[in-house]
Amino acid sequence: MALQQTLRALSDPIRRQILELLQQGSMSAGEITAHFPVTAASISRHLSVLKEAGLIRDSRQGKFIYYTLNTSVLEDVLRWISALKGDDQP
Repeated sequence: MALQQTLRALSDPIRRQILELLQQGSMSAGEITAHFPVTAASISRHLSVLKEAGLIRDSRQGKFIYYTLNTSVLEDVLRWISALKGDDQP
């Protein structure tokens, strides 16, 4: 896991909101864009950052690309934070 890249991706509020949306299930870029007052190009860039960080996955279905949450990367981040806090110690 590239922790720095993941934390950078999580630092933006729109990207965090996108992750929250994807907790409900897969969504197309257009469906995601409809939830934000920014351009489709801006959402596309946010999706690229999230994908590069491994936080989401994409799959093509016909002419649409659907995005899903990749929880394994988030779990790795949570384990790292827990280790910093000392939660793993008795």
